[in-house]
Amino acid sequence: MNETQEPIRLVLLRHGQSIWNQDRHFTGWGDIVLSPQGEQEALRAGHLLKQAGFTFDACFCSELKRANDTLALVQSVMGVNHLPTYRSWRLNERHYGALEGMRPWAAIRKFGIWSTMKSQIRFSAAPPLLMPDDPRAPVNQQRYAAVDRTQLPLAESMQQTLERVRPLWQETILPEIRQGKRLLIVSHQNLLKTLVMQLEGLTGAQIMRLSITTGHPLCYELDHSLVPVKRYYL
Repeated sequence: MNETQEPIRLVLLRHGQSIWNQDRHFTGWGDIVLSPQGEQEALRAGHLLKQAGFTFDACFCSELKRANDTLALVQSVMGVNHLPTYRSWRLNERHYGALEGMRPWAAIRKFGIWSTMKSQIRFSAAPPLLMPDDPRAPVNQQRYAAVDRTQLPLAESMQQTLERVRPLWQETILPEIRQGKRLLIVSHQNLLKTLVMQLEGLTGAQIMRLSITTGHPLCYELDHSLVPVKRYYL
């Protein structure tokens, strides 16, 4: 990178703690609200970004309430409610299939330890599938009526989550970054891990070991080839 060129800043933010994070449920596409702690985490993220002098040209967010509420709190603290904001189901959390809404031990009792836990350690392993007529299935939810039914999951491995977000990443987000735009992406742990994987060239095994903290801005500085030159948490 030419020394006279400023690096491009990109911030990834996992939503604040949700009530299901707090109670240790598999959440996925469940549209769950922030806990009181999660609201405080979102406000703190906004203050950290403001104090560090971050500014943004646009924001991207999932369709889920816990991410949207986090973004709204951050924007309010920073005084940037006017920013263009793009929401997409492709930024939703990994779909946990039949595990959604369950606590780990209840899931293990119902599905067995391997069927429950393999998707937590293997990049290509999916949780147990939802039945197509289950109300938790996105195909049965009005909010996704405009999405091609064949693209909506009944459960997802991390590999499938990566494949789901890749078109948005490559066709919409990366072109914005290449133009030098400073973006804030508010999403979910597993989805953000797939973005980190693409940014840093990590393997599936590496990404399965990665953890991203709720409400803690993960900041990248990219050169103009979009190679990370710096990565840090505020």
